[in-house]
Amino acid sequence: MFFSVRRVSVVLTVALLAQLGLSLVTQPKAAVAAEQVDLKLNVKSAILMDAASGQILFEDRADTPLPPASMAKMMTEYLTMEAVKSGKFSWDEMVTTSQNAADVIGSGGLLALNEQVSMKDMFAAMSIYSANDASVALAEKIAGSEEEFAKMMNAKAKEFGLSEQAHFINATGLSRADMGKYAPKELQGETLLTARDAAIIAYNILKDHKEVLEYTSIPSKKFREKDKTPMINWNWMLAGNKDNINFKKYAYEGLDGLKTGSTDDAGYCFTGTAERNGMRLISVVMGTPKEPTRFEETRKVLDYGFSNFESKPILTAKQEIDSLKTVNIKKGVATQVPVVTQTGVNFVVKKGATPDQFTITAQPVEESKLVAPIKSGDVLGTVKVTYQGTEKVANLIANEDVEKGSWFRLFFRAIKNFFVDMVTGAKKE
Repeated sequence: MFFSVRRVSVVLTVALLAQLGLSLVTQPKAAVAAEQVDLKLNVKSAILMDAASGQILFEDRADTPLPPASMAKMMTEYLTMEAVKSGKFSWDEMVTTSQNAADVIGSGGLLALNEQVSMKDMFAAMSIYSANDASVALAEKIAGSEEEFAKMMNAKAKEFGLSEQAHFINATGLSRADMGKYAPKELQGETLLTARDAAIIAYNILKDHKEVLEYTSIPSKKFREKDKTPMINWNWMLAGNKDNINFKKYAYEGLDGLKTGSTDDAGYCFTGTAERNGMRLISVVMGTPKEPTRFEETRKVLDYGFSNFESKPILTAKQEIDSLKTVNIKKGVATQVPVVTQTGVNFVVKKGATPDQFTITAQPVEESKLVAPIKSGDVLGTVKVTYQGTEKVANLIANEDVEKGSWFRLFFRAIKNFFVDMVTGAKKE
């Protein structure tokens, strides 16, 4: 029987679709809503986030815009570390204190007009002691003026995908009234963040500049060696305070950051982060009525997280995926190559989570990339794991080399495949 090129094309198309069908797993089920709990918090808003993925584990009015006070300095920290990491500035570079920096009210009071201090020491003062003067000095060093720096903060907020209400007017978190004659002329309004916004900023700091913890974990440090007294970290919950007679009742195992804040308008706020058993969490509480309350409420939030969730490995590196053990390749000595995961995939899950709550799908890369030669480690596909609406993706890589086939081998393979297709087609008629 005569088979046209069109018929052969149809046969090949059907075979390709069948192969793709075998490579894909059923689409994930609808996300299961997270359990609602009442932690009886004395806060205006709160949130708990997994620091590795950004997965939300708990929230209480987390999208309410509120003044964050000095928690706004997390964005100042991020932009400062970014400026140094990019090579625009160095930690040893000197920063000169302007009149604005010397005059700023609130925490700090460390710098005199025209005093010169290294960027590293300024950063330490901001991160440990929440120093407003050091924050302003760093902002002016990086952007030329504090208002221009605030514009950079707002640009980064958009880049992070913060809420539409997120807004910065300065590097410190002070209100416009507290800034006095140094209040911005172009930027209007007040600094506002939601608890979710604060958590997202913390998430990005820990993802891109985890070295911040080298500063935020320090309970106390002298600003200058000649100083009689050290700067005391406003974060009473630091694990390093476990032997401090004043703060040991608040010290929390594994807690090493991140930023406190308080003003009359904001009340007492705190973005904390702690790590236990390989799981790092980010907590935010805003608008608590008293200084100790922010730490007491943070303990409730973190305790809930560590008591009820765990980091669970769903996939390990070099693991074979049942739905896509091999990938078809063209022009190779072999026609298929085994694939395995490039990295593992972990989820923070409710303790006792069962395998049926995770959906795993896998698919190869586009066909044009599946051509020999193939080297072990080449990315040939992806695997996606879905849990309660959260997705994580890992690469699938070749587990062995496949050399390019000779023209002789490929020629006879094409002839063989042609006749196999003809016989297969004849049997179907």
